[in-house]
Amino acid sequence: MARVDLKSIVSNWQTEHGIYHANWSGTFNEYLDLVKADPRITRNAFQRMFDMIVEAGTEDYIDFKKPVVRYKFFDDAKNNGKDAVFGMDVPLMKLVNVLKAAALGYGTEKRVILLHGPVGSAKSTVCRMIKKGLEAYSKTKEGAHYTFEWIDEKGELGDLFGKEARTFPSPMNEEPLLLIPEGLRAQVYDEINRGQEGTFRVAVEGELSPPSRFIFRHLMERYDGDLMKVLSHVRVKRLVLSESDRIGIGTFQPKDEKNQDSTELTGDINYRKIAEYGSDSDPRAFNFDGEFNVANRGMIEFVEVLKLDVAFLYDLLGASQEHRVKPKKFAQTYIDEVIIGHTNEPEYRRLQDNEFMEALRDRTVKIDIPYITKWSNEINIYKKDFNSKKIRGISIAPHTIEMAAMWAIMTRLEKPKKANLTRLQKLKLYNGKTLPNYTEDNVRELRKETMREGLEGISPRYIQDKLSNAIVNAQQNNRGSVNPFMILNELDSGLKNHSLLSNEDLKAEYRELLGVVRQEYEEIIKAEVQRAISADESALQRLCANYIDNLKAYTQRERVRNPFTGMDEEPDERLMRSIEEKIEIPESRKDDFRREIMNYIGAQSLEGKKFNYKMNDRLHKALELKLFEDQKDTIKLTSLVSSVTDKDTQEKIDIVKTRLIKDFGYDEISATDVLHYVASIYARGDVKNK
Repeated sequence: MARVDLKSIVSNWQTEHGIYHANWSGTFNEYLDLVKADPRITRNAFQRMFDMIVEAGTEDYIDFKKPVVRYKFFDDAKNNGKDAVFGMDVPLMKLVNVLKAAALGYGTEKRVILLHGPVGSAKSTVCRMIKKGLEAYSKTKEGAHYTFEWIDEKGELGDLFGKEARTFPSPMNEEPLLLIPEGLRAQVYDEINRGQEGTFRVAVEGELSPPSRFIFRHLMERYDGDLMKVLSHVRVKRLVLSESDRIGIGTFQPKDEKNQDSTELTGDINYRKIAEYGSDSDPRAFNFDGEFNVANRGMIEFVEVLKLDVAFLYDLLGASQEHRVKPKKFAQTYIDEVIIGHTNEPEYRRLQDNEFMEALRDRTVKIDIPYITKWSNEINIYKKDFNSKKIRGISIAPHTIEMAAMWAIMTRLEKPKKANLTRLQKLKLYNGKTLPNYTEDNVRELRKETMREGLEGISPRYIQDKLSNAIVNAQQNNRGSVNPFMILNELDSGLKNHSLLSNEDLKAEYRELLGVVRQEYEEIIKAEVQRAISADESALQRLCANYIDNLKAYTQRERVRNPFTGMDEEPDERLMRSIEEKIEIPESRKDDFRREIMNYIGAQSLEGKKFNYKMNDRLHKALELKLFEDQKDTIKLTSLVSSVTDKDTQEKIDIVKTRLIKDFGYDEISATDVLHYVASIYARGDVKNK
């Protein structure tokens, strides 16, 4: 049996992910050489985060005449799209613009970035992606940064670092250049920056943490101010961020008031070391392990930040504006980190109404993270989790996810102010479909006139829960396929006990929208069955040729040669109208439509192209509907609702079923279900007609 070549697997993985020498260590002078070779290793937290996102790649496009930059970082390609964010290019572009301004030192580096939006709008996902990205980026050559530790290799410093301790790591993973006294920094920075290419220049700000400052001061006294001897006790090492190890990434979330205090943010006294160092005010006896401390050089995420007690929010004021926190019994301590919080709508309204929190509001940059309002992006969210790779032993019928997403989007859209526009039409316009009398400018106006669109409605989590329920129920009932009606029924029944919906009028409105979705689904499957029935290529071509011959004669005021009698006859007006009426061309507009078709054919001819009915969508649709009308009775689709089907009809139905499977993505079960349902619609229609 062949052995597993773990060494090759690890080597290939490191190469593929660009993991660079993460265990480098060296002297302070060697670090200065690294800085001279690549000054970007001294970037602050905002600069590093911005570069990380931009270096993953961008894509520019126009969305209804508005330029948008899509940042590929949020595709989460390195994790196969596990946390990919869909349909949020504009909010994410605003977030990156804030980071860019902060990286350039324009003021937003002194603000708390607040992601605001309804539940389930991917605020936490965005933070999680950034944290994972920082971890991975810190392992690469491009994202390299460094910290230091104090060393006593010869044991000449006694118990300065603790009893029998020979090293003392920087408790907050500080930038090594902070070891240079402030009065000397300008000269050192000038020397590093001299002759550098590009726009980046070293300009590290801040000061050492209390323990490092204590040791630095002690060594300066020991060596009579000889900085080089002091720095000989410094070992610089590569810094790799890790949320799990609490290195450079912190997360803080509200808990019960009795079980939480501000020391969780700024650290606390280590009572075991008081006896060793003799005083609770000795910085070596203090654990600088609060979330603000461990997040130094990276970022801190505040989960549901506005649910925090006021005492915690005060800590945010200094941390954001001055980049300093106040540990107990110590002076304010410098921090270099990005502060990102997220909150839901009720908490943000409470902040706005609280006049005592003006200082926090003033130091906050709010970025709205609304629900998605583009149908195709909402579909992508659910297809990521509900697909054939993850779901075994059961199929999801075509349009199942699409219909669930359609309902979710419509609950988030405000009612159009235009009387002749429905929510369903608005959804289609937002998704890029063109409707008569609506241009891109009209769609932009539709968006502008809304007040809270995307901030209310059904959460993607609710849709995901109901999709899961429907799939589990189908598995338990040994049903091989889940169809849209099953999902819509789940969505409907869940509204009764929806935890976030107490307004009965709103529930009734959402149920009406479910009815709209059902009707739209019926129209979709009717059209697909019609196309499957009328998908006889040769029959369509013959019908098209016949129509064009009569159309040409009509527009040129000529007669048509009957191939059977050999006689010249008037153009077949009945045939032409039977086709045109299928796409609702009124009698008064028939001449315009016919001239339009002839002009199109003429234009194609001038370019040396032969006209095909597929070149014109409206004509293609009309021909399919006409052929379906002609063939519907010969196939006897309505016989499906009865138990009696003759052999000839069954063969034709099997052909239609095969087309549904081949051309529209159905399987055997879902194709049969759809045919039966559409047959029942036509059966009901026949009864009504009678």
